[in-house]
Amino acid sequence: MSTAPARPARRPALLAAGAATVTVILWASAFVSIRSAGDEYSPGALALGRLLAGSLVLGVICLVRREGLPPRAAWPGIAISGLLWFGFYSVVLNWGEQQVDAGTAALVVNIGPILIALLGARLLGDPMPPRLLAGMAVSFAGAVTVGLSMSGGGGSSVLGVVLCLLAAVGYAGGVVAQKPALGHASALQVTTFGCLIGAVVCLPFTGQLVGEAADAPVSATLNMIYLGVFPLALAFTTWAYALARTTASRMGATTYAVPALVVLMSWLALGEVPGPLTLAGGALCLAGVAVSRSRARSARVVAASPQPEQAR
Repeated sequence: MSTAPARPARRPALLAAGAATVTVILWASAFVSIRSAGDEYSPGALALGRLLAGSLVLGVICLVRREGLPPRAAWPGIAISGLLWFGFYSVVLNWGEQQVDAGTAALVVNIGPILIALLGARLLGDPMPPRLLAGMAVSFAGAVTVGLSMSGGGGSSVLGVVLCLLAAVGYAGGVVAQKPALGHASALQVTTFGCLIGAVVCLPFTGQLVGEAADAPVSATLNMIYLGVFPLALAFTTWAYALARTTASRMGATTYAVPALVVLMSWLALGEVPGPLTLAGGALCLAGVAVSRSRARSARVVAASPQPEQAR
């Protein structure tokens, strides 16, 4: 029997996996670049500069491709993702990374997949099994451990962990809102107009951006532009492309690799490596996510057992 038809069927899955891989690598680099540029730019100014750079690149691509405006049905999801993910997430993550190192920020934000599952259960009626609740508890313990390890007797680093947790909430809300929008509009449209909405939300920081850009070194400004062009314009588009072809929880699982890549990149670029207790807390975060994604043994046995053929 010929297997030729199977090859074309695999192509979309391979393209989606490749897009997710690009996203993970570029998002990992973003944590390092934010940490570096944050020495010269305040959180709101950095977010606005990044969003303006991303909006410019995405807008030009949309014009060249003649994408046009998204359908009306896509706008609620685009607006919510633009507010929560592109706007709110960008500002609080930038602020959080001024308090904690890049690796710690990535570890804490990586509880986002659990929050995505929770929001899916609440808003979409998805089941919430006991293992998901257990995973939440383990990841929360990990976030607390990270916070205690970074506190050093003061409150600034605890504030950083709290801000990264808020960033995870914004990320999760944005993903859940973005998923239905991708059923009505292209990945490029959803990303472009979400980015534009995020930029509008951050316009109150225009004065800070103008003043700080005048004094910032070229390297910091280039970092900000890099954040807008690659981890935002390119990576958010590849994310949306992959998300349109799979589930939100499965895409959330791809971000589990981000903290490890961030720790490696921050060690190479910034000389930052989280301490043993911080790494232990991060491991708890990841373990909690793994528990929440696992299935009970009985369910696996049922799934693996052969099913009787239906009468024809």
